[in-house]
Amino acid sequence: MKLFEELKWRGLVKDVAGEDLEEKLNNESITFYWGTDPTADSLHLGHYSSLVTAKRLARAGHHPILLVGGATGLIGDPRPTSEREIIGIDTVMNNVEAIKKQVTDIFDGNCEVVNNYDWMKDMDLITFLRDVGKYINVNYMLDKDIIRRRLETGITYAEFSYTLMQGYDFLHLLREKNCILQAEGSDQWGNITTGIDLIKKVEGKEVYGFTMPLILDATGKKFGKSEGNALWLNEEKTSSYELYQYLINVDDSKVEEYLKVFTFLTPDEIMSIMKEHNEAPHLRIGQKALAREIITDLHGDESYNEAVKISESLFSGSIKDLSAKQLEMAFKGVSSKTISEEKNIVDLLVDEEICKSKREAREFIDNKSITLNGEKVENYNFNVTKSVAIEQKYIVIRKGKKNYFILEFI
Repeated sequence: MKLFEELKWRGLVKDVAGEDLEEKLNNESITFYWGTDPTADSLHLGHYSSLVTAKRLARAGHHPILLVGGATGLIGDPRPTSEREIIGIDTVMNNVEAIKKQVTDIFDGNCEVVNNYDWMKDMDLITFLRDVGKYINVNYMLDKDIIRRRLETGITYAEFSYTLMQGYDFLHLLREKNCILQAEGSDQWGNITTGIDLIKKVEGKEVYGFTMPLILDATGKKFGKSEGNALWLNEEKTSSYELYQYLINVDDSKVEEYLKVFTFLTPDEIMSIMKEHNEAPHLRIGQKALAREIITDLHGDESYNEAVKISESLFSGSIKDLSAKQLEMAFKGVSSKTISEEKNIVDLLVDEEICKSKREAREFIDNKSITLNGEKVENYNFNVTKSVAIEQKYIVIRKGKKNYFILEFI
């Protein structure tokens, strides 16, 4: 299966500009670029879907340029509903450096990373208007979907001009690096075509563009921080365990799509996995393959194996096998309380409001429904001391099947 045919098989081609793009991708080695604005100090899973496509092109022999938009990030790509909040230049530049490192790691160093602030910072307004604005008709800009949708609520001149800045990026990269293709998510189609039109008018050359469909979750939301469901690629912001938990619980209806989009598994491997998955969906074979491929690519084998260990330890109740750091990952977001002295288990359950009364505490113990660090408590006289805490720090109490409480010795 040739590259372009595989991209279509994976559902990665939505819009295409350039009649012979398929020929060039299949039979030539070209320079292309993918870009993002540094609105945070990490990319998220929504970015990763198109980054994987860029990495796929690179593996097929094309030269990748990854653009981190220090200049465009200071302006803000128009959103469908409202103006973006302006980000300070120091924050933007810190984000640029963080994302440059992140994308370099994802590409294993086999990429070129650029910042459009480097070529935009010294361009004065008159030069920009003469060399860029002169060539793009306002009616053409008003016809862009994202701008048209904002006209009713209002759009500032700064965001209105954003598409000109991105169009100039394409022109600059063509001139300086012979970049002839821009590949992005489908929400960037209007900006891509602005660059293509600008290049045609200024240089008289044909360049190319294609977009990938935005990837949605089972509820129809895209992956992104504006949607409130961001899964960060930075392991310190979203741990491998959190990512594993999300992926292992992906809805069955999305598994095949995600395997095609997010992984480098071959079509034959994906079809084999889906055959097994469909025969026994409860085993979550597809979700496990998805988690393995994504986490290994992003964070490495060690982080993936740790995520699996934490998950299996919690499922089996073997909490004592986990380290304090692994417990912190596993129970991130679960409120914890501190204790400073040893206590009888019954008193502890009441004092920490895990049980309403001593009588209720004893009933739960009698019913073998209280576990401490994964082991059932069967004795009213059991004393909770620092010595039984994991690394003399954490006590994990489970009441019933699903209610967890974290206590930290200080």
